[in-house]
Amino acid sequence: MRNLKPNKILRPTQYVEKILVTAILDGTYACGAALPNERSLAEQMGVTRPTLRETLQRLAGEGWITINHGKPTVVNDYWQEGGLRLLDTLSKYSDYLPNDFIIHLLDVRLTMLPSIAGRAARFQPEILLNYLAEARNLPEDAKSFSDFDWKLQMLMARNSQNPVFSLILNDFARVFANMATHYFNLNAARQASRTFYRDLARAIEKHADTVEDVVKKAMEQSVSIWQEVK
Repeated sequence: MRNLKPNKILRPTQYVEKILVTAILDGTYACGAALPNERSLAEQMGVTRPTLRETLQRLAGEGWITINHGKPTVVNDYWQEGGLRLLDTLSKYSDYLPNDFIIHLLDVRLTMLPSIAGRAARFQPEILLNYLAEARNLPEDAKSFSDFDWKLQMLMARNSQNPVFSLILNDFARVFANMATHYFNLNAARQASRTFYRDLARAIEKHADTVEDVVKKAMEQSVSIWQEVK
């Protein structure tokens, strides 16, 4: 990290974040390691101490580090001690993520989404059906599928009559967008989702009690599709 020069494209705090987070993710600063003091870090990065301090405080709030006043700042075991906000920062640095990170995200979705969908189908079936009808005209490209799928998940959360689901999913927005673009580049993923949207609409219309099973099956298939290509 010597002789670093601020990136003119990034704001100073964004530049500091990028340097620190990538250094943590690539093991330059391993879990349990102490960061250099503020003066040294600021000089290495070519930024002011207030700029550095602002970024350190935010990273501490996400769970990346622990600031000990009068003592060195220490890198946390962020997978164990980080919060949901850490996911948003992680999503910016996908090149540094472990290979199984997306599988873990898909597994979280498998755990949460069937219940959310079941509640939404019970409370607001017409809202879901009206939205699912739009899937018939969905263009055959990754971004269209990514946007449609994310909006469907948020629609389910917002109509589940539990606002906490929306709060949780909001923190997944950026990381899902990055993940979904890669996923929906696969033809098998797009075709599986088309089938899922049809099956889900049919279940909501005729067999509401099977919605959770339909969603669970689709989420399990998405994990399998991703595993087959990785």
